[in-house]
Amino acid sequence: MDTAAFNRLIDVLRSATPRSEIILEEVPPPQKLATYSFAFTADVTNGLIGDAEDDVATGRFVLLHEPGGQDTWEGEFRCVTFVSADVDAAMQEDPLLPEVGWNWLLTSLEEFGCSYNAPSGTVTRVSSASFGKLSPRNNESEIEIRASWTPVIAQGDEVAQVLLSHVMAWCNLIAEISFLPPIADGVSSISKPRK
Repeated sequence: MDTAAFNRLIDVLRSATPRSEIILEEVPPPQKLATYSFAFTADVTNGLIGDAEDDVATGRFVLLHEPGGQDTWEGEFRCVTFVSADVDAAMQEDPLLPEVGWNWLLTSLEEFGCSYNAPSGTVTRVSSASFGKLSPRNNESEIEIRASWTPVIAQGDEVAQVLLSHVMAWCNLIAEISFLPPIADGVSSISKPRK
């Protein structure tokens, strides 16, 4: 794949339309990890207005492409992600939270029909306590998922559509980790304009 072909592929990824609570923004991708790369960030807010508005989850999705592939990838493309979301104290203390977080990722990929190889990652629980002048703040707990996987692209598959399904699976992961309620069948989500 040359630069022009990768740019055409990226144009398809830019058409991703997640549910309205998720704001996608194209950002500069990391350099030197692969010949070609592309990146999105995602933010999910609590839906409140003004000073009460706060992010409940954030994420970053990076698509890497190395013609000829890399040995550890088992393919020419690699999806890399980081997502972070607030959780309540009881959930943060649940010993199964890391397994649940990893399962959210794999389930999202499966729900969108994504085949993949070489998945790897970590799920981290983060707990913060405030002291001194910050002591009026509540203690905070978060879950962080760092992961990467190689999309499987079969002979005859439309590469851009396969990769778009992986982006949409990632958007679903953001919705899951944000505890957004499911959208009822037959109801459409209205997307906000991308920045």
